Amino acid sequence: MSKLETNTIDNISGSSTLTIGDTNTSTITLKSGATLTNFPDNTPAFFAEISATQTPVSDDTFVKVQYDDEKVDTDNAYDNSTNYRFTVPSGKAGKYYVTASVDVDAEANSNLDSATIQIRKNGSNQYNIEYFLLSNPLRRVPVHTGVIMDLAESDYLEIYCRIEASDSTGGRFIGNKNGSFFGAYKLIGV
Repeated sequence: MSKLETNTIDNISGSSTLTIGDTNTSTITLKSGATLTNFPDNTPAFFAEISATQTPVSDDTFVKVQYDDEKVDTDNAYDNSTNYRFTVPSGKAGKYYVTASVDVDAEANSNLDSATIQIRKNGSNQYNIEYFLLSNPLRRVPVHTGVIMDLAESDYLEIYCRIEASDSTGGRFIGNKNGSFFGAYKLIGV
């Protein structure tokens, strides 16, 4: 066994590929505590919740969900104050994992019939997730989804929700942060 001590390993001029190991190499071991840098990561990434109940929500009408409590935003790409949308930054096109959840609720004397969330890209519905309630009375239910989407620079994502209740006199609400969230991150290696 021999030992190589150096500060830099580089490929030869004219080549853009550096190979470590050959046909006999099956494991590359780093010393405990070593750090590898300059590898791609799963960014941009963001995650936001609803800080308070969003109300009122009209019966059988899509409304934009206002995820205003931003928890993570690596590239400052999520607008949590006016548009409640994620916009793909310059140079960050690719495949993204997108997740959304909406906690829908109805006032007393109302029964939920169905709840729907939409993931909209550039204003157009891409995914429609509808939850039908087969037994009443049920006043509260979370509706959630997770999808992989191809996104280009400047594409933006928003979440819309529709609540249908059998008793139109009761109010309909989008619940608090315990069940309502929106997030995404760029996938690497796909």
